Amino acid sequence: MRNLLATFIFIVAAASAAYADIPMGESLNYRVMFKWGLVNKQAGHANISTSSLNDSLFRAELIAASEKWADMFFKVRDTLRGNIDLHSCEPSLYEKITHEGGEYKFDRITYERNGNHVVGKGHRIHQKKPSKPITNREVLHEADGFTLDMLSSFYFMRSIRYDVMTPGDSIVTNIFSGSAKEELTITYVGQEDVEIDDTLYPTYHIRFRFTDDGGKVSSDDMDAWISSEPSKIPLKLEGKLVVGKVQCFLIP
Repeated sequence: MRNLLATFIFIVAAASAAYADIPMGESLNYRVMFKWGLVNKQAGHANISTSSLNDSLFRAELIAASEKWADMFFKVRDTLRGNIDLHSCEPSLYEKITHEGGEYKFDRITYERNGNHVVGKGHRIHQKKPSKPITNREVLHEADGFTLDMLSSFYFMRSIRYDVMTPGDSIVTNIFSGSAKEELTITYVGQEDVEIDDTLYPTYHIRFRFTDDGGKVSSDDMDAWISSEPSKIPLKLEGKLVVGKVQCFLIP
């Protein structure tokens, strides 16, 4: 089961082939809340930003960290970086650096495309604990069809035409990580209002499901509420934990 901020990273994922008008220089801040019964406490924070590389490529970076009180239970410092096509949101480079509870991982994937076929060449550095040896291994993912990773999918979900979808409609895409190839299904739930800091925002509610190559569900379903404004900024994200749930809210 994924921890609070790792859950946040997995929540921000979706798919559909469409033109994406991604604003350069954008910087979005989120507060990550732990909710369990009457407990509703900020457990972390995250920032995701963009910068232009050239006319067709942009750089995205996600930085997430647990709060000091949560560090005592499970310290998290995660960084995701990627080079992404400005129009299709297909990635050409993906890097994930994680420090979670004493465990360190560094994943790097470069993408090659030949028609409909996608190859992800990955390298993973892993240290289970500070006292354990560091391991290195090469990873190769292959898939046919549209393929994303966790970072590029954050921007791709903002290109989906939810306004022409009917509740229950689903879209399926491949998604690569440092260690696995999965299939991501995003289902449109419907339009809902979301309250953040005493303000109501109209949103599109969507739900995610991750499955492995055998079709087995690999994590609990997750939900996101995307602004129905043209910016389509994700306003709220939610996932289950072993105890309670994590909720991520955009800081307006």
